[in-house]
Amino acid sequence: MAAEPVYIAGVDAGSHYTRCVICRLQDGCLQLAGYGEVASRGWQKGRLIDQNAVSECILATVHQGEHMAGVPLESIVLGMGGATVSGVNNWGVHAVGHPRHFSQADLAHAVDEAARVMLPEDRMLLHLFPQDFSVDGRPGHRNPRGMIGSRLDAYVHLVTASTQEHRSLLGAAHQAHLAVQETVFEPLAAAYAALLPEDRREGIAVLDIGAHSTDLVVYYGDALIHAASLPICGDHFTWDIAKGFHVSYEDAESIKRQHGSAVVETTADNSFIEIPSPADRDRREMPRRTLNMILEARARELFNWVQRELVRIAVDQDMLCAILSGGAARLNGMCDTAEQVLNCQARNGLPIGIQDWPQDLNNPSWTTAAGLAMYAARLKLRAESDRRGNGFFNRRR
Repeated sequence: MAAEPVYIAGVDAGSHYTRCVICRLQDGCLQLAGYGEVASRGWQKGRLIDQNAVSECILATVHQGEHMAGVPLESIVLGMGGATVSGVNNWGVHAVGHPRHFSQADLAHAVDEAARVMLPEDRMLLHLFPQDFSVDGRPGHRNPRGMIGSRLDAYVHLVTASTQEHRSLLGAAHQAHLAVQETVFEPLAAAYAALLPEDRREGIAVLDIGAHSTDLVVYYGDALIHAASLPICGDHFTWDIAKGFHVSYEDAESIKRQHGSAVVETTADNSFIEIPSPADRDRREMPRRTLNMILEARARELFNWVQRELVRIAVDQDMLCAILSGGAARLNGMCDTAEQVLNCQARNGLPIGIQDWPQDLNNPSWTTAAGLAMYAARLKLRAESDRRGNGFFNRRR
C-alpha cells in the first residue's frame, strides 16, 4: 500500500525576492506541489533591518504556494546567506589509549572535539562538515571506522553566522506562524538541488549570486572544504550601469536584463540601445558595447574574488567545475566569463530531481528555493528512518 504523502517546503528569503517551493513527498519521490514569489522588503545591503516586513513577505509567498498546493504549511526549511556567514577549518583529537578498532562512536567523538571552538560573542555554529580523519598521524581517511589505532584526529569545516541576524530571520518566520526545521546556508541548498554526489568528487565550486550577497561553497573529494561570502553581488552590476549611463536604479536593472552581457567580444560595434531620459530631454542612444564593457569588468572582478578564495585553500582549478546560481547568474555571458577567469568549466546550476518542475522555474533564480525543499525532504526521510529504527529496538526490548 502506498504511503500517505507528506508536504515539505523551503523558503528562500532573499533581499530582492522571497521564494517558496512546496513539494509532495511520497514513496521516496519528490513532486512539485506549489510555489510562490514576492518582491522582498525589509532588507538593506543584505542585512535584515525590518523583521515585520520580512515576515509579511514570507507569509505572502507561503500563501501563494499553499493556495497552489491546496495544503497548509506548519514548518519550513529556511535559507540564510550574506556577509554575516563565514567558514573556518578546525580539528579535534580523540585518543583511545591502546590500539583498537575505531567505532562510529569514536568518529563522532573526534568530530565533537573538533566542534569545540570558542566563537566570538555574536557568532553561532550553523553547520559542521567532517572533511577527513587522521589515524595515528596518517591523514587522508574519509571513513576510518573499523581501522586499528590509538589516536583519531578529525578535520572539519565549521560554517558560522551572526547570532543576531539568525535570530531576526527566525523571528520573521515565527511571526508568520511557521516553525523552522533548520536554517541552511544558501549555496549549500543550491548545491543540494543542482549537484549529483558524483559531481563533487573531482572538485566543484557553487557560487550563489544574489542581489545583495554572493556566497560560495567548495567541495572536493565528497567533502565540503570551504564556505565564504564575497563582497561583490548583483546590485553592483546594476549600480555600475546606473552611474555610467546616468539613469535610475530601476531603469539600469531593466537595461541589464534586456540588453546586458558579461562578454564584450561578442558585441557588435554598430549595436546601440535606447536609454531612458526625463520627459524634458531628447531620446538618448548608447553603444551596447559600452554597457557590456561595464558588466564584463564587474563580472571579472567577482570571479577574481572567487579565484583568490580557491588559491587560498590550494584547490587545483584544472580539476574544478564552477556552478552559478542566484538571480544575478542569469546575466548573459556569466558562465563564459567564469570559465575565462577561473580556467575551468562553468555552468548554471538548475534544480534536478523534483518531478513536474515547470520550465518557467528552470533557471538559477529558483535553485536555492528548490534545494531548501529537497533538504526538507531529506530531514523528513531521516526522521522516518530514525523512527522506524527506534521502533524496531523498542520491539526487541
